[in-house]
Amino acid sequence: MCGIIGYAGHRPAVPLIIEGLRRLEYRGYDSAGVAFVQNRELITVRAEGKLSALDEKLASCPNTVATTGMGHTRWATHGIPVERNAHPHKANDGGLAIVHNGIIENYAELKADLAAKGYVFHSETDTEVLANLISEGRKHNATMLDAFAWALRQAHGAYAVALTTPEEPEVLYAARLSAPLILGVGTGENFVASDIPAFLPYTRDVVFLEDGELVRIDANSWKVMRIADLSPVEKVVNHIQWDMQAAQKGGYKHFMLKEIFEQPKVITDCLAGRVDWNRMEVTLPELAALPVPKRLHIVACGTSYHAGMWGKHLLESWARVPVNVEIASEFRYRDIILDPADMVLVISQSGETADTLAALRIAREHGVKVAGLCNVVGSSIAREADAVIYTQAGPEISVASTKAMCSQMVLLTLMALHWGRNTGALSETVRANVLQTLRKLPGQLETVLPAMRDEAQVLARTYSKAKSFFYLGRGHCFPLALEGALKLKEISYIHAEGYASGEMKHGPIALIDPDFPTFALALNDELFPKVKSNIEEVQARRGKIIALTNPGVELKVDHPWSIPDAWGPMAAFLVLPALQLFSYEAADYLGKDVDQPRNLAKSVTVE
Repeated sequence: MCGIIGYAGHRPAVPLIIEGLRRLEYRGYDSAGVAFVQNRELITVRAEGKLSALDEKLASCPNTVATTGMGHTRWATHGIPVERNAHPHKANDGGLAIVHNGIIENYAELKADLAAKGYVFHSETDTEVLANLISEGRKHNATMLDAFAWALRQAHGAYAVALTTPEEPEVLYAARLSAPLILGVGTGENFVASDIPAFLPYTRDVVFLEDGELVRIDANSWKVMRIADLSPVEKVVNHIQWDMQAAQKGGYKHFMLKEIFEQPKVITDCLAGRVDWNRMEVTLPELAALPVPKRLHIVACGTSYHAGMWGKHLLESWARVPVNVEIASEFRYRDIILDPADMVLVISQSGETADTLAALRIAREHGVKVAGLCNVVGSSIAREADAVIYTQAGPEISVASTKAMCSQMVLLTLMALHWGRNTGALSETVRANVLQTLRKLPGQLETVLPAMRDEAQVLARTYSKAKSFFYLGRGHCFPLALEGALKLKEISYIHAEGYASGEMKHGPIALIDPDFPTFALALNDELFPKVKSNIEEVQARRGKIIALTNPGVELKVDHPWSIPDAWGPMAAFLVLPALQLFSYEAADYLGKDVDQPRNLAKSVTVE
């Protein structure tokens, strides 16, 4: 979750860096800091807490005229969130400072070796170890660049790291391995950052760095090299289409709320150019070179995993393609069996999810085709997959993913229609019903979202004292129940569990009492009688029930929440924002910082 921005150019660096860090606040952080060289002296300023605390400290550092520098927002992984563990970290001799995202897995061994050589450590972080390792390397290498690469070759794990040194006050070095880092190319200025919004007001020209690459920037030049041998790498400059307005709140209280309300536009954008409305046909040229798989393995994490679970129902029913859906962090560590005729579909909003990216590489090693479904052009997954389908959802700033899942579901729907036509398994009736529903969805959602929010506000206040929630769903609503529970605990910190409705009686029903409410997805479909039976089981134990249902459904529950009907599994596009809005309003009512993950300051321990 940490954020990095580095700058070399013609403007005062420190105000620009602070501005960039503010645009990375959505990533969550517990401390922040900057580093720059002035009058040949390396200066670092760090503060625990929000950027306002860093601003106060910088106010006592007048005349910061440096035009090169770097900044960092930290989310504690090694060491409690206090100033001594904040970035940037200096080497003992003051000859360099670094900022770092990720984890150096062998930092304990490196630290022991350095301590034996007389190095002293003032923090509990792996980052300070890396800074001193580079300093040690400088004793044995001709240049700081050589020392930087030398140290990185010894560091195992994941990192995005930037370095500044009084030896070269107008230069920044940066490198990445399994952690996002992007180069921004300007006129008379260049940037490195962990995400594009950090420098978006100044340039939309970016270079996507690959794992194992190192970059040197100054005001007028940039050069990418391989960490392994410092050989040069030719790179392509990409132009980003979206601007800062797309990355700002647009009058909404939080990014999460804005992104929920963007879902009608997301559906429209996902369909654009992919459906011929005159012929009512789906066109996915991205998949043209790949055959329909014998078996599809969908691999993802979190919300993307839930989207994959939902897509399984469509792909198996409409295309008759057998589908396994797996959590990426489990897939990558088991002895996977893949047939050459199989395909792996990796789903990731950012295209940089570490476990998902590792799963992609394992699949490639097994010789199977890999398709990527992601939102970020030029991301690692987009570059490494055999085929990539972009969701075209625009920037998602809120930590709690909302519109990304909507966009993933649209593309999974189109994939099921595309393959269903290729296999001959898809009936014309189903295809027509799906496309007609998709065509109407943006307007339908646009109309009902305000009323959904009103209902969510009422329910959030009614149940604000609940300590736990059940979410129940069957069929394609089961993954939505999992997602609803995930969102509630992710941003409101209320414990919630999603269950397949039929599984509730196999143990969890013992927890039901009047203070343990259930959120049941009870749509007017062929599984409704079964869901109704499960609801009655909860009521028999005096459990309160919110039931998300459709007009005309007769259901005696504590709080029926009626949403418009939609054909078949396309109803999910109306269920999803209702669940998201309930979680959002619960968190907002309880005063939580909706756009950021929970501050773990009191519970983080030294690793």
